[in-house]
Amino acid sequence: MKIFVALQSFGEYDATPLKLLDKVGVEVIYNKLGHRLNQDEIIELGKDSDGVVAGVEPYDAKVLNNMSSLKCISRCGVGMDNVDLELAKAKGIAVLNTPDVVVQPVAEMSVAMIFDLLRKLTLHTASLKRGKWEKYSGHLLAGRRVGIVGLGKIGKRVAQMLQALGAEVWGADLYPDCAWAKKEGIKIIELPEVLKSADILSIHVSVVKHDSFFLGLDQISAMKKGALVINTSRGQVIDEEALYAALKSGKLAGAGLDVFSQEPYNGPLCELDNVVLTPHISTLTEESRSEMEKEAVENILRFFGLLK
Repeated sequence: MKIFVALQSFGEYDATPLKLLDKVGVEVIYNKLGHRLNQDEIIELGKDSDGVVAGVEPYDAKVLNNMSSLKCISRCGVGMDNVDLELAKAKGIAVLNTPDVVVQPVAEMSVAMIFDLLRKLTLHTASLKRGKWEKYSGHLLAGRRVGIVGLGKIGKRVAQMLQALGAEVWGADLYPDCAWAKKEGIKIIELPEVLKSADILSIHVSVVKHDSFFLGLDQISAMKKGALVINTSRGQVIDEEALYAALKSGKLAGAGLDVFSQEPYNGPLCELDNVVLTPHISTLTEESRSEMEKEAVENILRFFGLLK
């Protein structure tokens, strides 16, 4: 049996997943190229593999049709929009993920971005580094209305954290957990009202083919003047050109983005002082990365009956 580990920095923080693979005695191929793999590289390195421990590299038709031995993709993380799930199902390829590990790090990242924008921490830092002693007034989180779009596990955690810090939290979801919302005191409302009323919009949706949320020109136009936008979910859910225009004009006061439509990102948002941009690092803590890798390996070993 052969398992291909596609992640570029696998085992960097904790050797446990490496030891797990070594213990069961399977042949393991590692990505030693030092970057995220493209389709041709996945096919070349992963040929004849029975299973893949995957990151966010693409597993589309080209890849799946050229990996005839593949039986399982074990995703290190939660999002699976980089996998052609319908084709994988048709080919009998199991697709697994590690959904619980990412909740806390992504929620903390979202809250950190909100505080950064409210108190203009990045702006003040950049100003000081330019030799300027300039002060810009900010806002309190307490009393601000936060709209959470997408109340899955991460959205729920963000809502709880912000509410505990004194924010008024509203939420919108295609299939809201009304019992949870009632228990937590979170107000569930329709998306148009969230856009219209939120001082801060925090996006926590997954990319699906139908009924996906998208923050485009019309949605931004409907938002409250001076609002903030936070996105730690998927870059495809925001029209970056429309967002840039709104930030440039002052329609929106700021944005915090960890994900982009094309990565690495080097577009015009980098020119603006009222944005906080990070290179897709929401889950990148030593603790969460170690746990995700361990769970991804355990998932694939259980699938093949190599771990009880």
